Amino acid sequence: MAQSNIAMIGLGVMGKSLALNLVDHGFAVTGFDISDKHRQVALNDAKELMQQSDKGQLITVESLAELLESLSKPRVIALSVPAGKIVDNVVQDLLNAGLSSEDIVIDTGNSLWTDTEAREQRYQGQLRFFSTAVSGGEVGARFGPALMASGNRDAWNYIEPMWHAIAAKVDAQGLPVGPFEKGEPCAAYLGPAGAGHYVKMVHNGIEYADMQLICEAYHFMSDVLGMSAHEIAGTFSKWNQGVLNSYLMEISAEILQVLDPITGKPFVEVVLDKAGQKGTGLWTAVNSLQQGAPAPTIAQAVLARAQSGQKAVRVKASAVLKTQVIKDHYLDKQQTLDDLRDALYCAKLAVYAQGFDLMKSTSEKEAWQLDFAQIAKIWRAGCIIRAAFLQEITSAYQAQGDLDNLLFSSHFVQEVEKRSLGWRKTVANSALSGVPMPGISSALSYFDGLRCEVLPANLLQAQRDFFGSHTYSRVDEAEERKFHLTWSEEKRAQISL
Repeated sequence: MAQSNIAMIGLGVMGKSLALNLVDHGFAVTGFDISDKHRQVALNDAKELMQQSDKGQLITVESLAELLESLSKPRVIALSVPAGKIVDNVVQDLLNAGLSSEDIVIDTGNSLWTDTEAREQRYQGQLRFFSTAVSGGEVGARFGPALMASGNRDAWNYIEPMWHAIAAKVDAQGLPVGPFEKGEPCAAYLGPAGAGHYVKMVHNGIEYADMQLICEAYHFMSDVLGMSAHEIAGTFSKWNQGVLNSYLMEISAEILQVLDPITGKPFVEVVLDKAGQKGTGLWTAVNSLQQGAPAPTIAQAVLARAQSGQKAVRVKASAVLKTQVIKDHYLDKQQTLDDLRDALYCAKLAVYAQGFDLMKSTSEKEAWQLDFAQIAKIWRAGCIIRAAFLQEITSAYQAQGDLDNLLFSSHFVQEVEKRSLGWRKTVANSALSGVPMPGISSALSYFDGLRCEVLPANLLQAQRDFFGSHTYSRVDEAEERKFHLTWSEEKRAQISL
C-alpha cells in the first residue's frame, strides 16, 4: 500500500472537506469513517482531483489497522469527530490498533480547551496529542480555513508544511487571496495544549456577538425605519464596502436578497425566529465570568439566542405587555442610518476588545504567552469573523503587544471618538422606539464602564461590609490594607427582621 502523508478519521462535512483540501495541495491522504456512505462520497468527490498530475490522492480503508499501515512514519492522524467522549474512544482504538509514542494525533473538532489540556497529559508517552481548531465552516475547510494549532512543538514542526499549504492566505495588505495564490497563511502555532481550542472558543464567542449586532441593526431598520429586506440588503452591501467590510456583513446582505421559492416573500421573513447554538458561545461567556474578564456583549448574544427560543412566551407577551414609545417619524432616515453604521462599528470593536481582553487574562493565568498580533493575523481570512479591520487590530498589537485593552490603541481611540455620538443616539433611539438592542447597548455600557475612573462599586463594597463584614479598601491607603467599619447595631439588627 502506498504511504500516505496523513489520515483523516471522520469523513463528514468538515473531515471530507479538509481531506479534499489536502489532496488539492498534493498530499496523499488516507480516509476512514464508520459510514460506508461517507467513505464512498469522499472517494467520488476526490476522483476528478486525482486525475490531475499536480494533485495528491485519497484512499479509504475499512479499519484502523489498515489506516496505520498506510501511513509513513511518524504517522499523522487528524480526527474530525464530535467533541467529547468520542475523541477519547477513537484515540483508545488507535492505541489498540498499534499507535506508537512518536505518532501524532490531531483533534480538529470543537473540543473544550480544558479537555484538550487533560488529553495531552493523559496520552503523554503513548502518542503526541495535538490540537488544531478549524474555523471557516465547510467552505473554509475545503478551500482554506483559519487554523489555530497548539500542543507538542515538535509535532507542529512536522505538520506545519501541510497546515500552511491548506490554510487561507492573505496578501501584503491583509486581504484574502485565492487558495493557490501566494500569500501569508492563516495558520499558526499558538502555544501549549489547549491554547488553540481556547482561542477558537473566544473566536466563536466573538462570532456570536458579531452576528447578534448585525441582526439588531436589521431589526431596527425593519421595525423602526420601515425598510424592506431588499432595501436593508442594499444598505448592508454599501456598508460592506467600507469599515464594516466582513464575511458576516457580506452574507447578511446576500441572505436578505434571497426570495423564498414557495411564497415569493423575502426568505428571511419565512424563517422562524428561534436561533440555535452549539455551546461555544456559552463556554466563552461562562469563562469570562470565571476569569473576571468582562465580556458582556458576548454574554448578551448568548442570552438573546436563549430568549429567541421562548417563542410562545414572546407571542403572549407581545399582546399583554404594553409600553409608550416614540414613533419613527421623529427620525431623519439617512442620519439615523449613518448613526446605526457608526454604532455597529463601535460595538463590533468593543466585542473584539472584550474577546482579546479575555484571551489576555487567560494567557497570563495559563502562562501561554499568546501573540495577539498573530491571532488577529490568522483571523483575517478563512474564518467566520474575518473582517477588514482585523488588519488594523494586527497593526495595533504589532505596535504595542502589551496593550491593556484593544480600545487603547491610538487608531481606535480616534475612530470611536468620532463615531461615539452615533452609537449613543442609536441606543437611545432603540430604547425610545421599543426595539431591543441588547448587544449594541451592552457594548456601549462596557465602553462607558471602561472609561469611568470612579464606578459606584464603592457603594457596593460598603453594602457588602455592612451586611457581611467583607471589609473594604480606602482611597487614601494602600489597596492591600483592609478595613471594617463598626456599623449601627440598630440597622444591622433589622437584617434579621
